[in-house]
Amino acid sequence: MLRARDAMDRAYAEPLDVHALAQIANVSEAHFIRTFRATFGETPHRYLQRRRVERAMFLLRATDRSVTDICLDVGFNSLGSFSRSFREIVGEGPAEYRKRGPIHAVPTCFAMAWTRPSSFGEDRARGVV
Repeated sequence: MLRARDAMDRAYAEPLDVHALAQIANVSEAHFIRTFRATFGETPHRYLQRRRVERAMFLLRATDRSVTDICLDVGFNSLGSFSRSFREIVGEGPAEYRKRGPIHAVPTCFAMAWTRPSSFGEDRARGVV
């Protein structure tokens, strides 16, 4: 499972399918999905979406590139699916998130701990900046 998750972390912008990830983990597709969810608390698809959104969050605040360019660069095929996933995970749309301004220089471990999007909604509950 760790090898498959590492592959998703490395190649998040590439089209990844369950079949290829299951082969990396040396298990069947159904077993891969069940075991991944039991191990990491979310499905492989949701993990990959969240990973892509994490990267988009950084690019939105660190660059002046358009939302569409960022959407395509992080692996989404359409702006609509990107915006919907971004809003579900972060709690606001990409344009609103960008208005927070540039990222301030802080230790990476601190920044990741406070800006990592959650699948469980903790960020919305605590009002993280």
